[in-house]
Amino acid sequence: MFIDSLKDIYWAEKALVKALPKMAKNASTPNLIDGLNNHTTETEEQIARLEQVFTIIGKKAVAKKCEAMDGLLKEGQDIMESTEPGAVRDAGIIAASQKIEHYEIATYGTLCAFAKTLGMDDVADILHTTLEEEKQADITLTEAAYNTINFDAADADDSEME
Repeated sequence: MFIDSLKDIYWAEKALVKALPKMAKNASTPNLIDGLNNHTTETEEQIARLEQVFTIIGKKAVAKKCEAMDGLLKEGQDIMESTEPGAVRDAGIIAASQKIEHYEIATYGTLCAFAKTLGMDDVADILHTTLEEEKQADITLTEAAYNTINFDAADADDSEME
């Protein structure tokens, strides 16, 4: 279960690192764009950490398609395609991104627990670093939403919100 979950999140992070620049390109609020770009760099570091975990446990870093992340990324793509550029789209990008962050928080939390149970404290520490980054990314997205984006989106025309 531990190795299968590692392969799953490895695929998820690799897919996310490709999707984040597309989200940033479709966003219009500078702090959201910066946050997405920063998270792209952070996600690349998280992939490297996962590869380090695979090395520590003596397994090849192999990705297994993560159906959950695939669905979340498709939902984000649908939001970007069905909204006009601006605050409503930005609010949608934040909503989709937070769903992704919550999935990652759940996964890394579980992986940390598995690693500790298996007596792999060094691996648990590595995974915990990523868990904390994902929690911070979620906080950053919430702050972006509540600072301006959601309020601007609420003021948008009803036609934009459909």
